[in-house]
Amino acid sequence: MSSAVIKSIARELGFSFCGIAKADFLAEEAPRLEQWLKEGRHGRMHWMENHFDKRLDPRLLVPGAKSVVSLLYNYFPDRTQTDPDAPKISRYAYGDDYHDVIRDKLKEMMVRIQEKTGQVEGRVFVDSAPVMDKAWAARAGLGWQGKHTNLINKGHGSYFFIAELIIDLELEPDGPVTDHCGTCTACIDACPTDAIIAPYVLDASKCISYLTIELREAIPEEFKGRMEGWAFGCDICQEVCPWNRFSTAHNEPRFSGGKAPELTSREWKEMTREVFTEVFSKSAVKRTKYEGLMRNIAFLSDE
Repeated sequence: MSSAVIKSIARELGFSFCGIAKADFLAEEAPRLEQWLKEGRHGRMHWMENHFDKRLDPRLLVPGAKSVVSLLYNYFPDRTQTDPDAPKISRYAYGDDYHDVIRDKLKEMMVRIQEKTGQVEGRVFVDSAPVMDKAWAARAGLGWQGKHTNLINKGHGSYFFIAELIIDLELEPDGPVTDHCGTCTACIDACPTDAIIAPYVLDASKCISYLTIELREAIPEEFKGRMEGWAFGCDICQEVCPWNRFSTAHNEPRFSGGKAPELTSREWKEMTREVFTEVFSKSAVKRTKYEGLMRNIAFLSDE
């Protein structure tokens, strides 16, 4: 099977971009990951210390793997939150949980590949398992990792979910693209918690997304007055990135039906457990659980 056929299937399923890299050891990323973990930049995300070798070599994750097919799926919405005073949530959480939406498409993609080639062995991944998705997307030529460490596509910005198929098909790989951040430091300058400690280096333990989603304990007092209204995730470094002037609205129905953007400030603050379950049963926001979301909103209220 040719790489062109793989990419055609990806387009048919709604993926914005598809690129291919040889399943190999991530030699450049290895020392950086080791140093990042050693410095504790991952905070309380202790699982990131696990499966170090598998993170760097997909052949250990999927025996017999020959190619990593990286895919980008646009999630930039055509709407914003209605109440400007309401607690903010990341744009990626406006609709259905991306894990469910993208995983369904990846499974369908595997079925279509198998229909055309016969038996194909491999696994699908969407922000799951020890896969360095941004590194693989960059290797596959889908963009470069910006100074905020998110993947940037020159023509379309950074509002994309990243997913992978790691398979045993030998495919023609794509080459990486060059970095186009230049001298820009907009993301570094705009981060209210100083989480981007150097160009291309993120201290996740200071990131608002980490503080509002991953951290299970109380948010440290040092971040009081620095959250800028974010209750679930944060889009600041993407909002200020010049490349996101090219972002266009997605056309995925399952990302459009969420009620969260319409909630008023009062509805957020007075939310009951029952309302939380009703509004966020299909949303990525459910990951915080009710207690976590209320903790975040209370922390913002005290600012």
